[in-house]
Amino acid sequence: MKKRTLGNNGLEVSAIGLGCMGMSFAYGQPMEKKQAIDLLQKAFERGVTFFDTAEVYGPFTNEELLGEALAPFRKEVVIATKFGFKDGVAISGLDSRPENIRAVAEASLKRLRTDVIDLLYQHRVDPNVPIEDVAGTVKDLIKEGKVKHFGLSEAGVQTIRAAHAVQPVAALQSEYSLWWREPEKEIFPVLEELGIGFVPFSPLGRGFLTGKIDAATNFESGDFRNSLPRFSEENRKANQNLVELLQSIAGKQNATAAQIALSWLLAQKPWIVPIPGTTKLHRLEENIGATSITLHTDDLQQINDALKNIAVQGDRYPAHLQKVTNR
Repeated sequence: MKKRTLGNNGLEVSAIGLGCMGMSFAYGQPMEKKQAIDLLQKAFERGVTFFDTAEVYGPFTNEELLGEALAPFRKEVVIATKFGFKDGVAISGLDSRPENIRAVAEASLKRLRTDVIDLLYQHRVDPNVPIEDVAGTVKDLIKEGKVKHFGLSEAGVQTIRAAHAVQPVAALQSEYSLWWREPEKEIFPVLEELGIGFVPFSPLGRGFLTGKIDAATNFESGDFRNSLPRFSEENRKANQNLVELLQSIAGKQNATAAQIALSWLLAQKPWIVPIPGTTKLHRLEENIGATSITLHTDDLQQINDALKNIAVQGDRYPAHLQKVTNR
């Protein structure tokens, strides 16, 4: 597996990481523990060294899962986790008060069975707590040896600059894929200027860009995609043209639509590290395979030209969740 570096302080990770949320949370029935541990360990065996979790995934169970699964090779992997919600429950609201950050960090250390968190993100920007206080608290945790690197998620330009001035930000994690390109407009120039890495979550459009989801797909009752406007039956049907574009290019490359979508992300900037999630070994291997695909200039041009004529239908979140993004 090729490596990439996030930020200016030498945080080296595999070119593709593993988003672990779906093993415990949000996509229907959680994986059985034994199967999840096996998948995490097989990811490491195949070269993945970057694992993404958060206290809210479960809540708490996903961190515990990673702690157990990655313990045998803890020093060889980078674990990223997050704080920022009240009582570790997203629907309870935001909470980035310094005392909560400290409490979450201590609890995460125990669940992850480690003495240091490699990358600690603020999960969402809290408008009630100055970002300078948030960055300052993480800076103190770094000085104490409990955290190595500081990250932000779904933060806007002003927040990124203000946080970075207090404690260098190693990475920004936000949604980014062929069907959500918003970060390119204002965020990318700032990240490049400040030397901050970018970690796209949902790089496969929550599975849609794999080509395995269509208008007839039925999600489990506990799958949060049931509540997302972009995944309404009507919008899934309308957005198939984007998948067809990926499949046409995949055919020429002897690849899959998912691999083309990930390869496109990797081609955008050398400091981008996507974290696709999966619960299946063959999907994990498929995603890893994207690192060995090279999209040529004409492929990238074909994609960019086609995207100009493709208007993605449907918001990425329901209205009540839109307000906690990009502050």
